[in-house]
Amino acid sequence: MGAGAAGRGAGGQAAEVRVLQAALAAEQAAIYGYGVVGAHLSGTGLGAATADWTAHQEAADRLMAEQRARGVTPAPAAVAYQLPHHVGTARQAIALAELLEERVTSAYLGLVALPSADLRMLGARQVRAAALRAAAWRGTTVAFPGLTVQALARAARSR
Repeated sequence: MGAGAAGRGAGGQAAEVRVLQAALAAEQAAIYGYGVVGAHLSGTGLGAATADWTAHQEAADRLMAEQRARGVTPAPAAVAYQLPHHVGTARQAIALAELLEERVTSAYLGLVALPSADLRMLGARQVRAAALRAAAWRGTTVAFPGLTVQALARAARSR
């Protein structure tokens, strides 16, 4: 039994599933978004987009397994997603990749806040991975990955 599991009741498991699904939704949106990103890049940019797409696929698979282990059927990905802005150039594609990673980072912060040590560790590893991918696209790091003004506003609205 993992740390935090002993005291986890139905409410704790419901919170875990809710946060796992939020992270999965962010991963699913990133998978879709990276298809658009990759379509506008070539060379090393396309290679990076492909690697990031694969990382998001693997992360989504892990999140679905975590939900199934809790007896829950993960919500399927949407058929299509509304992009946050028009993407018609390589620069716009890179901006989309940065935003996708920022949103994934924000979603994984929810796992870091859970009582389960295993889920906190998963969240921390994925926050780090997404922050590093965002930094690679952006060319620089940010002080608190996933805690942008927009992410804080979304969190406040969801309470």
